[in-house]
Amino acid sequence: MNTELPRLTIVIPVCNEESYISRTIQYLLDQEYPADKVELLVGVADSIDRTEEVVKAIAACEPRLKCFHNPYGLSSGARTLGAQMATGDIVIFIDGHVYIDNSHLLRSTVRLMKEKQVLVLSRPQLLDTPDNSFFQKAVALARGSALGHARDSTIYLKNEGYVSPSSSGASYRKEVFEKVGYFDLSFDACEDVDFNYRCAQAGFRSYTSMDLAVYYYPRSSLRGLFRQMMRYGAGRFRLARKHPGTLSVGTLIPFLLTAGLLSFGILCLFWPVLLYPVGFIAFAYILTTALVSLALSARRGWAYFPVLCAIFPAIHVGLGWGFLRQLFVSVVMMRNHHLARLF
Repeated sequence: MNTELPRLTIVIPVCNEESYISRTIQYLLDQEYPADKVELLVGVADSIDRTEEVVKAIAACEPRLKCFHNPYGLSSGARTLGAQMATGDIVIFIDGHVYIDNSHLLRSTVRLMKEKQVLVLSRPQLLDTPDNSFFQKAVALARGSALGHARDSTIYLKNEGYVSPSSSGASYRKEVFEKVGYFDLSFDACEDVDFNYRCAQAGFRSYTSMDLAVYYYPRSSLRGLFRQMMRYGAGRFRLARKHPGTLSVGTLIPFLLTAGLLSFGILCLFWPVLLYPVGFIAFAYILTTALVSLALSARRGWAYFPVLCAIFPAIHVGLGWGFLRQLFVSVVMMRNHHLARLF
């Protein structure tokens, strides 16, 4: 029977994941799948903690695990190098800080790819791990709501069925890379969305199921969440610049909100009459987030209300500021490029 099962390569890009990586690796080593049919490739970027030492210590006594250096420093680099090094028929990407609640993830991957006749599998990527702190539970609650995440994304979809791979593709037959290429090494975030968008454009369809679900640990502080959203916002700009078709209303709203309030706030210093529209927009936003926070707290506990009222702005302003900052950087770079050509 083992000879009929395909070989699997699991690629894990990591950087500063000392707290989580050993558990993530153990979840994968404990999977009910023939050991001789699995390889784990952990791509370690330069870290300020003991991530590399932890991974190498496990690799020293586990032949299925290989540790390699990611000189690019970004997840896109580890994903690309891992896919190129892979000896498996199917390549599965897993982040270094996940919780997996079952031992049949790998078997489900093989089964669904065969049964549904797809070369790409998507998966739910949920945030409600059993180890979450109160703040992390609040982040999971916010991100899973209509106000906290783009509605065209399928990463929180718990229904089983065929989907576009665009937002949640995670497992691929090796031949997909031959047709689509690898990950864009210039992307610091959204490199997976860029790759999955190209998969969709190439005509690949995908399938998602809770049998494939993994659980990500949310950021544990408001500052950490804001910085994460800034990265995502910058990634969304790069994605939209490369693939204008990915630009959606959900992507633009945080940017327009942030840029609008910032711009009009400055203009109010010269034209005080603009305080009225600025105040109306700010009031409408505060009211919306308060009502959504109220509705979520009514179901999950009133203690969440003040925390959610802070989390939603961190999400939206973080996304908007990241998008705006990357737009500014791109304009400056383009201007400098044109000046360099003139001289």
